[in-house]
Amino acid sequence: MSWISKLYETYEKAAVLDLPINEQITPVSHTPQNAHINIVIDAEGNFRRAEVSKTQIILPATESSAGRSSGEAPHPLADKLQYVAKDYADYGGRKNPYFDSYINQLEKWCNSEFSHPHVTAVYCYVKKGTVIRDLIEYSIVYISEDNTLLTKWEDGDIDPPALFKSLPKEKGELDQGNAMICWTVEAKGDPASKTWQNKSIRDHWVSYTNSLGGITGLCYVSGLQKVLTTNHPAKLRHTGDKAKLISANDMDGFTFRGRFTDSSKQAVKKTGYQSVSVGMDVSQKAHNTLQWLIDRQGFRNGEQVIVSWAVSGKEIPQLTQDTWSMLGKVLPENTNSESQNEIDQTIDVGESFAHSLNKFMAGYRAKLAPDESIVIMGLDSASPGRMGITYYRETFAHEFIDVVSSWHKDMAWRQRYKMQIPDGRKKPKIKIIWPISTPSPNIIWEAVYGKSLTDSLKKNLTERILPCIVEGRPIPFDIVSSSIKRASNPNGMDNWEWEQCLGVACSLFKGYYKRHPDPIKQRNYFMTLEKNNTSRDYLYGRLLAVAERIEYIALQVADEKRSTTAERMMQRFADRPYSSWRNIELALQPYVQRLKNSRTGFLVNRQKELDNIMNSFPHDEFTSDEPLSGEFLLGFHCQRLALQQKTETTTEQDE
Repeated sequence: MSWISKLYETYEKAAVLDLPINEQITPVSHTPQNAHINIVIDAEGNFRRAEVSKTQIILPATESSAGRSSGEAPHPLADKLQYVAKDYADYGGRKNPYFDSYINQLEKWCNSEFSHPHVTAVYCYVKKGTVIRDLIEYSIVYISEDNTLLTKWEDGDIDPPALFKSLPKEKGELDQGNAMICWTVEAKGDPASKTWQNKSIRDHWVSYTNSLGGITGLCYVSGLQKVLTTNHPAKLRHTGDKAKLISANDMDGFTFRGRFTDSSKQAVKKTGYQSVSVGMDVSQKAHNTLQWLIDRQGFRNGEQVIVSWAVSGKEIPQLTQDTWSMLGKVLPENTNSESQNEIDQTIDVGESFAHSLNKFMAGYRAKLAPDESIVIMGLDSASPGRMGITYYRETFAHEFIDVVSSWHKDMAWRQRYKMQIPDGRKKPKIKIIWPISTPSPNIIWEAVYGKSLTDSLKKNLTERILPCIVEGRPIPFDIVSSSIKRASNPNGMDNWEWEQCLGVACSLFKGYYKRHPDPIKQRNYFMTLEKNNTSRDYLYGRLLAVAERIEYIALQVADEKRSTTAERMMQRFADRPYSSWRNIELALQPYVQRLKNSRTGFLVNRQKELDNIMNSFPHDEFTSDEPLSGEFLLGFHCQRLALQQKTETTTEQDE
C-alpha cells in the first residue's frame, strides 16, 4: 500500500497549489470525461442553443459511475444522451434508456440542502423530455425519414456533421446516444456559466456525497475509520481507460483467499472487503492524483506509462527527457577548432557540458529538501480491465538528482538535432547542429531496432532502461551491441536516420564503459576528437572518417550526390578493417586526382592527416583483421564532426 499512501499524501499537498482551474487536480467524487455537445439553457431551464464541441471536462460522479464500464450507473449532472434524454427511446435509441435513474438521482441532489441553482436549472430542463427534439431542431443530432437516430452518414455529397466526426465508430457505425452532454447555464449576474468550471457546483456535490454516508471500517492506508469503497476509479491514463489498479469483483470461482470471511456479496455490502479495505476518499484522492501526474508529466508509450514526482508537489527533473530538451535547448554547440592557440577542447567540452548540467540541477537542489520523498512508478496493462505496477521505487531528492545527473553525464554524446532559424517572411531555415546531449528512450528505440520496432519491443526496452536511469545500473550490452550494428550499416537508411543512430550508438557505448561492471575495464571517453588516442579501433574509425571526407568533397566539386565508398563499405570495414581499408584506399585514387586541381590545400592536409593517423598505430596492430569494437564509431564520429566544422577552402594552408 506504499504507492497509494504516497499518492494520497501528494493529493493533500497538491490541493493547495495555486493553479488555474483547468490544471487543478480532480476533486473527490469527480471524474474526467470528453464532452461532445454543450447545451446552453437559462436559469429557468429553457433551451437556448447547442453546439458540438469536443472538450475535456471534470464532471461530478458517484462511486459507481466513476468506474463504470457497462451497466446502469448515471453521472449526477453531465452524461450521455442515453441518460439525460427522456425522448431517446422515442427516436429509436439503440441502447437501453437510463433516464429514470438519471433524473431520480438528480432530483435527490436538487431536493437536498446542497442543491445549486444551475443544477436545478438543468433538472427543470431535462424533466421536460425534449432534449433530442431540441438537438434535432438545432441541427446537432440527425434522424432518418422514419424518425430514428442515424447510425451513419450516407450522403456522400455533403460532409458529415461535426457530431459524426467526433463520436467513435464501431464497424463503420456510431450511436448518437453515446454523445456526452455538458451544460452551460446563463444566469444574469453570474459569470460562471459553464457548469464543469464552476467551483461552487463541485463543492456542493462533494458536500452532498459526504452526507450520504456508507459502509465504515478500517482504512488500511490512513489507519482511520472511514467510509470504505469497493469500486475504485479507472481513467488513469486517459478518459477512455477502463483498466483499474485495484479491482476485487471475483466473488465466484476462487479457491482460497486466506483467512477472510467476506465470502458473499451480502457480506461485502454490509462490512466491505476485508482484504481490500480502503477509504473512499483515500482511494479517490490517490487515483485522481495519479491521473493528474500522468497528464502533467507522465511518459507514455501506448498503454505503458512512467511517472515520477515529488510528494510535496514541487517540480523535479523528468527521467525520460533528452538533455537538449531538458535544459531548454540552451547548451552551446561547442564547435571544434584545430587552432593550436585555443584551449584543449578534449577537456573543455566535457567540463562545459557538466557545468551547464550542474547549474541546471542546482536549481532543483535549491527547491527540494535533501530528504524530500521522490517516487518513480511504472504502469502497464495486459488486458483492458486490469492494470499493474511494473516498476516502483522511492528515493530521496538528493539521491534522485544525483542519479539523473549521472545518467545525463555518463551517456552524453553529440546528437543530431534540427534547429529552425527565423528568416523574415520566408520559411525558417533548417540548421543541423550537434550539441552534447543524452538521447531520450524513444530515440534509443529507433536506433536499436529501426524498422523492426514494435510496441512490445518499445515496452521491453523502456523497462530495461528505466533501472539504468533511476538506479545507476550499466546499460545491458545487447542493447549497446544492437545500436552499434545498425550504426555500422548506413545502407538502406536515410542520411538523417543514420546520423541519429550514429550519435545514439556512441552515447550507449561510452555510457556502457563508463559504468562497466568490471572496474578494471571502466573508461571515460572524451566527447571530442582525441588525437593522442592510439587505440587500434579508435584510429581505424578516424581513418574511415578522413577517407569519407575526401570522397565527399570530391563528389561535391563535381556536383554529384551519392553515398561514398566509406559509407557503403562501413559494415564490412567493421568486420575486416585491414583488408577493407585497402579497397577503400584504392577507390579513393580517382577522387584524389580530381582534388589535386581544384582543392589542393584541402587534399594536402587530409593526406597529411591520414599519414599521422597511420603512424599512430601500435606495432603490427594496423595489419590485424580482427573485427572492430564500437570504439571505432567514437573515432569515426569525432573525426567526422571535426572535419565538417573545419573551415576548408582551396587556399587552406598546412597546419
